[in-house]
Amino acid sequence: MATGTSTEVSTILMDRVADWLTQSSLAGDDLETIIRGFCERVAAAGLPLARVHLTFSMLHPLYDALGFTWERGSGMRVEGFRNKPGERSERFLRSPYYHLLANKLDHLRRRIDPNSPSEFPIFDELKKLEITDYIAFKHYFGAGKEQGMMGSWSTDSPTGFSEAVIAALLRIQNNLAVAAKMAVLHRLADNMLTTYLGPDAGKRVLNGNIRRGQGDTIRAALVMADMRGSTMLAEQEGREAYIESLNQFFDAIAAPFNRSGGQILSFLGDGFLAVYPCDRHHEPSEIACRTALAATAKATARMQVLNERRRLQGRAELGYGIGLHVGNVMFGNVGLNDRLTFSAFGSSVNQVQRLQALTKKYPQSVIASEEFANYCGGSWITLGREKLQGVKEKLTIQHPDIADFSELDDDGSIEISYDGVSDAEQLMLLLRDTAAGQPGSGNGKAIQ
Repeated sequence: MATGTSTEVSTILMDRVADWLTQSSLAGDDLETIIRGFCERVAAAGLPLARVHLTFSMLHPLYDALGFTWERGSGMRVEGFRNKPGERSERFLRSPYYHLLANKLDHLRRRIDPNSPSEFPIFDELKKLEITDYIAFKHYFGAGKEQGMMGSWSTDSPTGFSEAVIAALLRIQNNLAVAAKMAVLHRLADNMLTTYLGPDAGKRVLNGNIRRGQGDTIRAALVMADMRGSTMLAEQEGREAYIESLNQFFDAIAAPFNRSGGQILSFLGDGFLAVYPCDRHHEPSEIACRTALAATAKATARMQVLNERRRLQGRAELGYGIGLHVGNVMFGNVGLNDRLTFSAFGSSVNQVQRLQALTKKYPQSVIASEEFANYCGGSWITLGREKLQGVKEKLTIQHPDIADFSELDDDGSIEISYDGVSDAEQLMLLLRDTAAGQPGSGNGKAIQ
């Protein structure tokens, strides 16, 4: 329980908080740093805050919202909520935020009496913290009302929030909104570039590597994968079902190559190119190739699970081919002066593409160059020697022994774990719906 009951607010200290928000925003601090620093500073300035909750939409293909909960003496919790539509819970429909948005209110204040029935379920939790006064708010970032933050201030002061404290919160809320908007926009740029270009290429572009011809030559283990029979499948299934099949295919086969140092550089129709960058010495090359092979084992197991599921649904199985190689890759900007793409190219990329294409000739779905296999070790089956276009000498092509292949698979899971639709995520959905003039609509994809 807070011991002080003073209602005085230091304008000088609150101005210092506002100045810190400005400097933090100019410095490019991330959203978590800004929210954590803000909460600690307003509390240090004398505002009797016991709990602060703030929620922001992230404009991210995978995540709808980030939620921050700060409690005095306990620090801050951060939660990310996945972009997966779902039914709204009864708890959410009875929340202060829902009431705020459904009734198009900017603020909602409630005094909390521990001896009275709770108007909203969240108040039962706040009573355990001895909260006496609660203010919920929404704050749009622009005239379009498609981006914004929502939050609440709570105090355990016996006298609740004074008029002076409320006025100070309303003023500092504007400064917080500006700093948060800058952090969200920076996070948006980072999220979009990471999602569409990959983490390394996205970072390069954010750092100003945006001139045509600018790039590097790197050594990497290379993976090229492609779906088989996609044209016929598209004709048989129709547009929506085919897009669903394509996403299932990428979820199953591509996901393992986008972690443990792997980067998917580009999706090429119904295929993709992934790289595992490494130094030019034997040991780093060995690690990169073995990691790529482990991801290949994982992808193969996931495709088996996916095709079994499709068979049970009466749908056609999805065929695929994977090529594996290692070599030097040119990595950088190509295209027009005003329309660039960040990609990998060079003879090694051409070779891994042709190795992948050989899976149409051979019954094996995974074919590697001898150089790649030598770095991996283990048992390999030699399939023959092939003349690849652009390569003077024939290459020995190999397929990994199934026994060694399966041992590299760390978990055969195909499922991607989504969180349930949380209260914070539902707030973002409702904020989007309210801005669109649909205050009572159901599911949807938040893009605030």
